[in-house]
Amino acid sequence: MEQVSEAKFWQQRYEQDSIGWDMGEVSPPLKAYIDQLPESAKDQAILVAGAGNAYEVGYLHEQGFTDVTLVDFAPAPIAAFAQRYPKFPTKNLICADFFTLSAEDHQFDWVLEQTFFCAIDPSRRDEYVKQMAALLKPNGKLVGLLFDKVFGRDEPPFGGTKAEYQQRFESHFEIDIMAPSHNSHSARQGSELFIKMRVKG
Repeated sequence: MEQVSEAKFWQQRYEQDSIGWDMGEVSPPLKAYIDQLPESAKDQAILVAGAGNAYEVGYLHEQGFTDVTLVDFAPAPIAAFAQRYPKFPTKNLICADFFTLSAEDHQFDWVLEQTFFCAIDPSRRDEYVKQMAALLKPNGKLVGLLFDKVFGRDEPPFGGTKAEYQQRFESHFEIDIMAPSHNSHSARQGSELFIKMRVKG
Protein backbone atom coordinates (compact mmCIF):
# COMPACT_ATOMS: atom_id res chain seq x y z
CA MET A 1 0.00 0.00 0.00
CA GLU A 2 2.88 2.37 0.76
CA GLN A 3 3.86 2.26 -2.90
CA VAL A 4 0.98 4.54 -3.86
CA SER A 5 2.54 7.23 -1.67
CA GLU A 6 5.73 7.17 -3.74
CA ALA A 7 6.26 9.15 -6.93
CA LYS A 8 8.15 6.30 -8.60
CA PHE A 9 5.09 4.02 -8.35
CA TRP A 10 3.03 6.47 -10.41
CA GLN A 11 5.88 7.41 -12.71
CA GLN A 12 6.21 3.75 -13.66
CA ARG A 13 2.48 3.47 -14.25
CA TYR A 14 2.49 6.42 -16.63
CA GLU A 15 5.58 5.15 -18.43
CA GLN A 16 3.88 1.78 -18.92
CA ASP A 17 0.51 3.38 -19.73
CA SER A 18 -0.97 1.37 -16.88
CA ILE A 19 -3.69 3.79 -15.73
CA GLY A 20 -6.75 1.65 -16.22
CA TRP A 21 -9.30 4.17 -14.98
CA ASP A 22 -8.10 7.01 -17.25
CA MET A 23 -11.08 7.94 -19.45
CA GLY A 24 -9.03 9.80 -22.02
CA GLU A 25 -11.25 12.87 -21.87
CA VAL A 26 -12.77 15.51 -19.60
CA SER A 27 -15.18 13.94 -17.11
CA PRO A 28 -18.72 14.93 -18.25
CA PRO A 29 -19.97 16.07 -14.81
CA LEU A 30 -16.90 18.28 -14.36
CA LYS A 31 -17.19 19.71 -17.88
CA ALA A 32 -20.84 20.54 -17.12
CA TYR A 33 -19.82 22.25 -13.88
CA ILE A 34 -17.07 24.27 -15.59
CA ASP A 35 -19.41 25.26 -18.44
CA GLN A 36 -21.94 26.87 -16.09
CA LEU A 37 -19.42 29.02 -14.23
CA PRO A 38 -19.73 32.78 -14.79
CA GLU A 39 -17.16 34.79 -16.72
CA SER A 40 -16.06 36.36 -13.42
CA ALA A 41 -14.76 32.96 -12.26
CA LYS A 42 -12.09 32.83 -14.93
CA ASP A 43 -9.46 34.60 -12.85
CA GLN A 44 -10.04 32.52 -9.71
CA ALA A 45 -7.18 30.45 -8.33
CA ILE A 46 -7.97 26.80 -9.04
CA LEU A 47 -6.04 23.70 -7.95
CA VAL A 48 -6.20 20.28 -9.58
CA ALA A 49 -4.12 17.96 -7.40
CA GLY A 50 -2.90 14.52 -8.40
CA ALA A 51 -3.98 15.68 -11.82
CA GLY A 52 -2.48 12.85 -13.84
CA ASN A 53 -3.20 13.39 -17.53
CA ALA A 54 -5.12 16.51 -16.50
CA TYR A 55 -7.87 16.66 -19.11
CA GLU A 56 -9.81 19.02 -16.85
CA VAL A 57 -6.81 21.34 -16.51
CA GLY A 58 -6.50 21.43 -20.28
CA TYR A 59 -10.19 22.17 -20.64
CA LEU A 60 -10.09 25.00 -18.09
CA HIS A 61 -7.10 26.47 -19.94
CA GLU A 62 -8.92 26.21 -23.28
CA GLN A 63 -11.94 27.99 -21.79
CA GLY A 64 -9.84 30.96 -20.71
CA PHE A 65 -9.31 30.24 -17.00
CA THR A 66 -6.07 32.05 -16.20
CA ASP A 67 -4.96 30.81 -12.77
CA VAL A 68 -5.12 27.02 -12.79
CA THR A 69 -2.44 25.03 -10.96
CA LEU A 70 -1.67 21.40 -11.77
CA VAL A 71 0.06 19.35 -9.07
CA ASP A 72 1.35 15.82 -9.48
CA PHE A 73 4.39 14.14 -8.01
CA ALA A 74 5.08 11.97 -11.05
CA PRO A 75 7.05 13.94 -13.68
CA ALA A 76 5.70 11.99 -16.68
CA PRO A 77 2.12 13.36 -16.82
CA ILE A 78 3.33 16.92 -16.18
CA ALA A 79 5.83 16.69 -19.03
CA ALA A 80 3.15 15.24 -21.32
CA PHE A 81 0.72 18.01 -20.38
CA ALA A 82 3.35 20.70 -21.03
CA GLN A 83 3.88 19.25 -24.49
CA ARG A 84 0.15 19.30 -25.24
CA TYR A 85 -0.29 22.83 -23.89
CA PRO A 86 2.93 24.76 -24.59
CA LYS A 87 1.25 28.08 -23.71
CA PHE A 88 0.19 26.91 -20.24
CA PRO A 89 2.20 28.86 -17.61
CA THR A 90 5.05 26.62 -16.45
CA LYS A 91 4.99 28.19 -12.97
CA ASN A 92 1.57 26.56 -12.52
CA LEU A 93 2.91 23.08 -13.31
CA ILE A 94 4.12 21.81 -9.95
CA CYS A 95 5.87 18.47 -9.59
CA ALA A 96 5.48 17.88 -5.86
CA ASP A 97 3.75 15.79 -3.24
CA PHE A 98 0.36 17.39 -2.54
CA PHE A 99 0.76 16.66 1.16
CA THR A 100 3.91 18.80 1.34
CA LEU A 101 2.40 21.92 -0.28
CA SER A 102 2.65 24.90 2.03
CA ALA A 103 -0.58 26.71 2.80
CA GLU A 104 1.50 29.85 3.30
CA ASP A 105 2.64 29.70 -0.33
CA HIS A 106 -0.49 28.30 -1.94
CA GLN A 107 -4.10 29.44 -1.47
CA PHE A 108 -6.96 28.63 -3.83
CA ASP A 109 -10.53 29.75 -4.44
CA TRP A 110 -11.53 26.21 -5.31
CA VAL A 111 -10.14 22.76 -5.90
CA LEU A 112 -11.27 20.31 -8.56
CA GLU A 113 -11.23 16.69 -7.34
CA GLN A 114 -10.94 14.08 -10.06
CA THR A 115 -9.48 10.62 -9.26
CA PHE A 116 -6.95 11.95 -6.74
CA PHE A 117 -8.77 11.01 -3.54
CA CYS A 118 -9.20 7.45 -4.87
CA ALA A 119 -5.51 7.14 -5.73
CA ILE A 120 -4.02 7.94 -2.32
CA ASP A 121 -3.51 5.39 0.44
CA PRO A 122 -6.92 5.24 2.20
CA SER A 123 -5.15 5.63 5.54
CA ARG A 124 -4.31 9.21 4.48
CA ARG A 125 -7.86 10.33 3.77
CA ASP A 126 -8.22 12.42 6.92
CA GLU A 127 -4.87 13.99 6.09
CA TYR A 128 -6.22 14.80 2.62
CA VAL A 129 -9.26 16.54 4.15
CA LYS A 130 -7.10 18.61 6.50
CA GLN A 131 -4.63 19.60 3.75
CA MET A 132 -7.41 20.54 1.32
CA ALA A 133 -9.00 22.76 3.96
CA ALA A 134 -5.64 24.42 4.65
CA LEU A 135 -5.03 25.20 0.96
CA LEU A 136 -8.42 26.84 0.44
CA LYS A 137 -9.17 30.51 1.02
CA PRO A 138 -12.06 31.42 3.36
CA ASN A 139 -15.28 30.08 1.82
CA GLY A 140 -13.17 28.16 -0.70
CA LYS A 141 -14.81 25.19 -2.40
CA LEU A 142 -13.92 21.58 -3.09
CA VAL A 143 -15.79 20.37 -6.17
CA GLY A 144 -15.57 17.09 -8.03
CA LEU A 145 -16.26 13.38 -8.03
CA LEU A 146 -15.73 10.51 -5.62
CA PHE A 147 -16.27 6.82 -6.31
CA ASP A 148 -19.52 5.59 -4.74
CA LYS A 149 -18.33 2.01 -4.86
CA VAL A 150 -16.22 -0.34 -2.76
CA PHE A 151 -13.73 -2.09 -5.01
CA GLY A 152 -12.46 -4.49 -2.35
CA ARG A 153 -8.83 -4.58 -3.41
CA ASP A 154 -5.52 -3.21 -2.20
CA GLU A 155 -4.51 -1.22 -5.26
CA PRO A 156 -5.90 1.99 -6.72
CA PRO A 157 -8.50 3.13 -7.41
CA PHE A 158 -9.72 2.84 -3.83
CA GLY A 159 -13.46 3.32 -3.45
CA GLY A 160 -15.72 4.14 -0.56
CA THR A 161 -19.21 5.08 0.54
CA LYS A 162 -21.17 8.29 0.98
CA ALA A 163 -21.41 7.63 4.73
CA GLU A 164 -17.64 7.37 5.04
CA TYR A 165 -17.05 10.53 3.02
CA GLN A 166 -19.58 12.53 5.03
CA GLN A 167 -17.94 11.45 8.26
CA ARG A 168 -14.46 12.38 7.02
CA PHE A 169 -15.23 15.70 5.37
CA GLU A 170 -17.66 17.22 7.88
CA SER A 171 -14.79 17.96 10.27
CA HIS A 172 -13.50 20.70 7.94
CA PHE A 173 -16.24 21.30 5.35
CA GLU A 174 -19.88 22.27 5.01
CA ILE A 175 -21.26 19.77 2.51
CA ASP A 176 -23.54 21.52 -0.01
CA ILE A 177 -23.86 18.59 -2.42
CA MET A 178 -22.88 14.95 -2.13
CA ALA A 179 -25.20 13.08 -4.44
CA PRO A 180 -25.16 10.43 -7.17
CA SER A 181 -23.84 11.89 -10.40
CA HIS A 182 -26.54 11.81 -13.09
CA ASN A 183 -24.29 12.59 -16.06
CA SER A 184 -21.24 10.39 -15.50
CA HIS A 185 -19.17 8.90 -18.30
CA SER A 186 -20.76 5.66 -19.51
CA ALA A 187 -17.94 3.65 -17.92
CA ARG A 188 -18.79 5.16 -14.52
CA GLN A 189 -22.57 5.32 -14.57
CA GLY A 190 -23.96 4.62 -11.12
CA SER A 191 -20.57 4.62 -9.41
CA GLU A 192 -19.83 8.31 -8.80
CA LEU A 193 -20.88 10.96 -6.32
CA PHE A 194 -20.77 14.61 -7.33
CA ILE A 195 -19.49 16.73 -4.46
CA LYS A 196 -19.51 20.43 -3.73
CA MET A 197 -18.47 21.61 -0.29
CA ARG A 198 -17.23 24.77 1.38
CA VAL A 199 -14.38 24.97 3.83
CA LYS A 200 -15.48 25.88 7.35
CA GLY A 201 -14.43 29.31 8.60
